[in-house]
Amino acid sequence: MAGIPPNRRRHAYSRFVADVGTVLIAALVTVACLMLATWAVSLVRRDASIVDIVWGLGFVLVAWAAKFVTGASGAGNWLLVAMVTVWGLRLATYLAKRNLGKGEDFRYRAMRRKHGDRFAIVSLYTVFALQGALMFVVSIPISMGQRDTSAGAGFTALLGFLVWAVGLYFEAVGDAQLARFKRNPRNADQIMDQGLWALTRHPNYFGDALVWWGLAIVGSGQGAGAWAFLGAAVMTVLLVRVSGAAMLDRLLAKRKPGYAEYMARTSGFIPMPRRSAPVRTPRRDPQARSRPARHESPAER
Repeated sequence: MAGIPPNRRRHAYSRFVADVGTVLIAALVTVACLMLATWAVSLVRRDASIVDIVWGLGFVLVAWAAKFVTGASGAGNWLLVAMVTVWGLRLATYLAKRNLGKGEDFRYRAMRRKHGDRFAIVSLYTVFALQGALMFVVSIPISMGQRDTSAGAGFTALLGFLVWAVGLYFEAVGDAQLARFKRNPRNADQIMDQGLWALTRHPNYFGDALVWWGLAIVGSGQGAGAWAFLGAAVMTVLLVRVSGAAMLDRLLAKRKPGYAEYMARTSGFIPMPRRSAPVRTPRRDPQARSRPARHESPAER
């Protein structure tokens, strides 16, 4: 752009790269409105669990809001929006089918008992505002990824799409395998350790993390830069250490017979070949021959 006056050069640049503040404000307003509306509905239904269903939808709304305020129309912009929309709608549909009509999740029931009449206001900031803040940070790849309003679908976008596709496969197929396993009455006292669940104890969480790294790769080349990876990193920490795999492992190890053995032979997050579980040599018991062998059936996940 040599020879173009600086003021005109800045104007031309602004046509293609949207202002950071505009994009982030659009994301913040979208998240705030969604969470306030969800909170109000939860008060009417007396069910804070609906926030889990709204989680995926929130990112879809942020993606479309960012695209709208920036006017982004490049192939890369459309690809990013499509990726988020497919992932978010699938997750919301799956959770709605699984959770609606089943009553409030035990976590929120415990909070409701603890806080009594104050639960309404307490849930506003401990559940909905907190998840809204996390949603805003995690959504950086998809909001800032609309800044380059004419982004093409080049090598970076293709690489991100491939990572996203592998993640979506693990998440969707893992959920489907588990749902099918639970529908079979013969599996009522069993642990799901087949299919993708033989490679990792949490194929759906692993897939979710991979989805966000794929979105981060695409967004990084479309205006988000290195900030895109902040959202993916936060999501991965949540899935591995906070409210995902670690918490579920602790819960199931205490409640489900046989889960500790499943943990010993199966990778905790990244898919890996099944390990040989350590064999424990029983102590000699002079009455063992007179007692029938006892087989413990591991419980369903």
